Amino acid sequence: MGLDGQKITVAGAGIGGLTAAIALRQRGAQVTVLEQAEAITEVGAGIQVSPNGFAVLKALGLGEAFRGIAVQGEAVELRDYRAGGLVARLDLGLLPQDQPYFFVHRSDLIDLLAETARAAGVRIRLLQKVERVALDDGPVLHMGNGDVVKAKLLIGADGLHSKLRQTLNGVQAPFFTRQTAWRATIPNVIGHPNVSRVHMGPRQHMVSYPLRGGEIINIVAVQERTGWAEEGWMHEDDPANLRRAFAGYGGEAKQMLDAVERVGFWGLFRHPVAPVWHKGRAAILGDAAHPTLPFMAQGAVMAMEDAWVLAHALDGAESVEAGLAAYQTRREARVRKVIEAANGNAWKYHLAFPPLRFGAHLGLRALSTLAPKKLMQQFDWIYRHDVTKG
Repeated sequence: MGLDGQKITVAGAGIGGLTAAIALRQRGAQVTVLEQAEAITEVGAGIQVSPNGFAVLKALGLGEAFRGIAVQGEAVELRDYRAGGLVARLDLGLLPQDQPYFFVHRSDLIDLLAETARAAGVRIRLLQKVERVALDDGPVLHMGNGDVVKAKLLIGADGLHSKLRQTLNGVQAPFFTRQTAWRATIPNVIGHPNVSRVHMGPRQHMVSYPLRGGEIINIVAVQERTGWAEEGWMHEDDPANLRRAFAGYGGEAKQMLDAVERVGFWGLFRHPVAPVWHKGRAAILGDAAHPTLPFMAQGAVMAMEDAWVLAHALDGAESVEAGLAAYQTRREARVRKVIEAANGNAWKYHLAFPPLRFGAHLGLRALSTLAPKKLMQQFDWIYRHDVTKG
């Protein structure tokens, strides 16, 4: 079929939507991105970009530019919550040299993608809130301002509450995982090295890593609780609540918690993977298709992989419908496996029964010391997967 001259509308100017816009434009498509916000900005904080995500950025020609805004990670450290004692260390230096691991501020990555998209000729329209999508006679978007937009080909990259996802699958209620999370950035008050630290406590854990050349630290703290919290991480909370919830944490973890001045708070909900990703000349990607919990740091990366595969599948297909079908076929099994891994990860950080906790940590220490390569190789199926190589 080829994409040269094809008119494509992308709903959503997040990481997945902008990556898709660039990949489609580089193959000759005429791309318009519709974004409901008044400006392309990402409040929020850090994300981790593992080698499988960096492979997409490199293939788009953004490798060096991305290195300039990101911090290259040296390790992932698992630490005890009380004084911060090291339990295990996953050495990211064991990854191949051409497969680095990064920490980046989400807004910096969004800025890079938006600038690249515009420079390539992608049209980005702001204040374009999609209220409803109809597919009976080709994709038709009913907008919040009363406009009706007819799309030749529609890509829904508009997140958890995607209107296109609802049209394709109906409304599927998520369920509360009985976990809540706080997110904050603070000045680098402890000289945090270029590692991701996971401070593990009973029924809770805290992740920290540096951003922006090590000037600031990103913090995400997760706690099991029965009380419900609203979904969406843009809800502000009192930092005192965070410190109270993690009052048992000592050492550098306590220093970081004490430095928090503003914090977001949200409930973690599990959404099902959408059974239907495409119909006719419309498809969804990223969180719109397969939301994931943040326990494998793969949400943004899966959206970038989706974007590349979608563009590649469309470019080589006999028809739009065949390309969209190939896209879901190539992606669904992988994202389901990643989501299952993320779903099963939190309990490993939250062990509360003292004998079980002691035994698990002892085993991790031994494996980290005696077989560090084996510890890292368990993630090869995620990190060394390169969608740009087919």
